[in-house]
Amino acid sequence: MGKSAWITLLFAATVFGAPAGATAAALGTCDPQALQQIPARPAGAATASQFVQTIAVADADARESAIRTELLDGNVPQFLRRLVPVDMAANGPNGEHVVVCALPDYLAVGSDPDFLRLPMRLATALSVAAQFGFVLPTRKIVDAIAAQAPVHLAPQPLPAGPQMRSTDYYRTHNDLIEAQRRSLGVELGELVDGDKKDLVMTNRLWTKLTNVAIYGWHRLDGTPIQPLSTLHGERYADYSHGVRLIGAVAYVDGRPRPLVDLLEDPAWADTLSDEGPMPRVGELMDVLRTQ
Repeated sequence: MGKSAWITLLFAATVFGAPAGATAAALGTCDPQALQQIPARPAGAATASQFVQTIAVADADARESAIRTELLDGNVPQFLRRLVPVDMAANGPNGEHVVVCALPDYLAVGSDPDFLRLPMRLATALSVAAQFGFVLPTRKIVDAIAAQAPVHLAPQPLPAGPQMRSTDYYRTHNDLIEAQRRSLGVELGELVDGDKKDLVMTNRLWTKLTNVAIYGWHRLDGTPIQPLSTLHGERYADYSHGVRLIGAVAYVDGRPRPLVDLLEDPAWADTLSDEGPMPRVGELMDVLRTQ
């Protein structure tokens, strides 16, 4: 799937059937139609506790396959089935107001009472994003979320070592996040930052097609723990990583525009990326998703 096919698929899936001149996301409202490609959670779907039992002794490949299957089957908690508008502040070339729509937290498997935020490989993240009609953020979008989130959790790093990639670490870190969230009285579904690093899209990946780009995990003072890094291979994931999905449609003065189009356009790219234009970014996502 090249650039034009990616744009057509994601844009049409999000806005098809909307009336001409629709202004969803105008000054702070995101169109809930963008969530329709996320399958309904099946009756009897595993809770996070049950899912962890099934992958407790699985090797990394089997665990990754299980994560992908659960997400694509719709085993996603209800609190993640909402979009939060994020104002990109840097206006368009003629002063237009630009808004993107983000999930309130990182992808998780399970139910609202029993869920697990799951790190995953880049190909898994992009496959789920494409199936759901979303994309991964840029570094600038991650920074905008960090700046605007009404809830900022303090990062909670765990000791480094091979165990960073273990299911036990995934669960332990999620428990720490949840303990902090509950202690602050934060409701599920609020826009939250500070709990994980992000998998992001960057032009650097064109020269590192077998790697993953990671950024963020902002401290309470707003500075990121993780500078933009493409050090790790695309199969790498550890407990500190999260996948925050961003709607494939951005809104310019309330009117829908494919986010990929804006990223590739020199006149618009600076509103969404601190790297300038991102040529062929739709094609890049497709290459990374399928290799």
